[in-house]
Amino acid sequence: MIKLDKKKSLYADMALVLVAIIWGSGFVVTKNGLEDMTPLFMNAMRFIIASILMSIVFFKKLKTVNKSDIIAGAIIGSFLFSAFAAQTVGLQFTTASKQAFLTATNVVMVPFLFWFISKRKPHNLEILATFITLLGIGFLTLEGGVALNSGDLLTLLCALLFAGHIISIGHFSKKHDPIVLTILQFIFAAIFSIILAVPLEPINLQVSGQGWFTVIYLGGMSTLVAFLIQNIAQKYTTSTHTAIILSLEAVFGTLFSILLLGELFTIKMVIGSGIIFMGIITAETKWNFLRKKSNKIERQNLQ
Repeated sequence: MIKLDKKKSLYADMALVLVAIIWGSGFVVTKNGLEDMTPLFMNAMRFIIASILMSIVFFKKLKTVNKSDIIAGAIIGSFLFSAFAAQTVGLQFTTASKQAFLTATNVVMVPFLFWFISKRKPHNLEILATFITLLGIGFLTLEGGVALNSGDLLTLLCALLFAGHIISIGHFSKKHDPIVLTILQFIFAAIFSIILAVPLEPINLQVSGQGWFTVIYLGGMSTLVAFLIQNIAQKYTTSTHTAIILSLEAVFGTLFSILLLGELFTIKMVIGSGIIFMGIITAETKWNFLRKKSNKIERQNLQ
């Protein structure tokens, strides 16, 4: 086992908090952007900017692209495009704070999609996490009945598609360069967004300053910068730390929504968000860090 430098590990954890803040703020930026731009056009612009920036940064990597890379990138990109399409359209009918937590439920869905594909049963704690998360979703979204609104349903579909996106990356990254796959998926996501936006949305080339800020922030900060920080930081910290810290995306998304958008957060929604967050931590870490701490204390007591 590689021993991590404590100082570098601390810096890495702080960097991952920054990633969670950037991703959490993305919900608010997107919500504001929807006042000026249509969802599919916004996504197209976001992915075009991300594709251009990543192609510039990793230009040498593009020289190695082959037909197999392109096919893999197209499959991953289709999941990415459809997930963001469902998320962005859904955000028109729900709040950014709700969506932040509902999107995060994808980490609970991943083990079950993997079970369906590989026939390998999820860990018992992952199954428990699913029921915890479903309970939290009920508290967070059900208002005066047993029906979810259209925005909540689209966001849950988005979470499922993001889970499929994660599974597809796990499958293809074993045989393909992950940087190349990332660039290609952004390119295909941009293409798919444009193809769907042209017949379904009015073409409006008069984008305001707020609209340009939205797509530049989402393409540059939420995609390129956050991606680079995460990949560098994960070299110097543990997967447990990474999982816990990045789960804070939902928390920061909610905080930004309350502070910047003036969204109201009821006690019922606070309880639901807390339960979902508990489900995410259970699925991601299986509480291994508590068991390790308990075992360490036991060893110290025996000495």
